Amino acid sequence: MPPTPGDAPRAYTSPARAEGAAATRRRIVDAAASLFSERGYQGTTLQAIADAAGVSVQSVHLAGPKGALLMAAFETTFAGDEGTHPLAERPALVEIVAIVDSSEALDRYVELIAHANERSAGIWDALRTAAQTEEAIARSLADLATRRAGDLGTGAAWLEQRRLLEPQADLSQVADVLGLITGPDTYRHFVVDRVWPLERYQRWMRHAIDRLLLAQDGPDRRDD
Repeated sequence: MPPTPGDAPRAYTSPARAEGAAATRRRIVDAAASLFSERGYQGTTLQAIADAAGVSVQSVHLAGPKGALLMAAFETTFAGDEGTHPLAERPALVEIVAIVDSSEALDRYVELIAHANERSAGIWDALRTAAQTEEAIARSLADLATRRAGDLGTGAAWLEQRRLLEPQADLSQVADVLGLITGPDTYRHFVVDRVWPLERYQRWMRHAIDRLLLAQDGPDRRDD
């Protein structure tokens, strides 16, 4: 039956088209991540991103402004996907939280964070530098800090639920210390500036969590 003049046109979506668009965006974001890490924010042009992704500059423009691509690049390299949803909702963390043995779960957690910091270190530097001159990026970085504070609070609560903390531990303080141990600037200090191997940095993180946060007579006490 033909549409009447008052009928609104139906939106048509093709799964194949949507998948193709998602794949194109991922190529753009991956190319941007590599270039931002190598050249910094100012040294990366939209044309360079287009060339690296094998797409047109128009496609890069459609993917978002340069500052938004920088944030998307950080999210994908650090957390594995884009979005502002909490780290605890990302598949890798969901799997770790479900591990019954707390010592194994913590081992997996520090391994995850170590590799995430390694992948995103160059982009983190680009973010920090760009935020000094780009107001929109400064706002995005502030929002990222707020979201990270929430993630750290969730981590502190998880340690308490596992009964790994000292009795009456201050969870806000636990979150602050956890943030220092696992933060990108700490990674930069040890791995980039002091040239520690990633494995040594990872062992240090695990040891620091044990000694600075966990109950010293608890089930995860280590003497190594």
